[in-house]
Amino acid sequence: MTLVRHHGGWVITFTFVAALMLTMLPLPDWAALFRPEWVAMVLIYWCMALPDRVGVGIGWMAGLLLDVIKGALLGQHALALALVAYLTIHLHQRIRVFPLWQQALFVLLMVALNQMLVLWVKGIIGQPPGSWLYWLPSLTSMLLWPWAFLILRDLRRTFQVR
Repeated sequence: MTLVRHHGGWVITFTFVAALMLTMLPLPDWAALFRPEWVAMVLIYWCMALPDRVGVGIGWMAGLLLDVIKGALLGQHALALALVAYLTIHLHQRIRVFPLWQQALFVLLMVALNQMLVLWVKGIIGQPPGSWLYWLPSLTSMLLWPWAFLILRDLRRTFQVR
């Protein structure tokens, strides 16, 4: 049995903190509708790149932090991000070989699933659904995925995260 030394855990933590900060960034009302799901995108990337280090537990913890930041029911984002992490890890060997535009479609599906689960929990507790504009973050996440992927990959390579 060989021991694998992990390097760059601080880079993974930094990217999640940056994603949480981008989520908290105040925007005008019209622009807030287009805010991508930064935490979900970072989670998808790390689950694809390093599935042995970032998984369902990290997704759950990131979701709990997102619940606290957004003032949401504790656990609704955690449930959604844990499921996104599970599906990404389950399919990571296929997704990694896709070209970026196909990966962006996968991100669209995963972020839409994330939003659907959050909407489901909101419906259970009696919060009324919003308009169709609720789904815009899925589209903006898809459109920003190639850039997010390239930036995160360069960070992983530069700091030799493994």
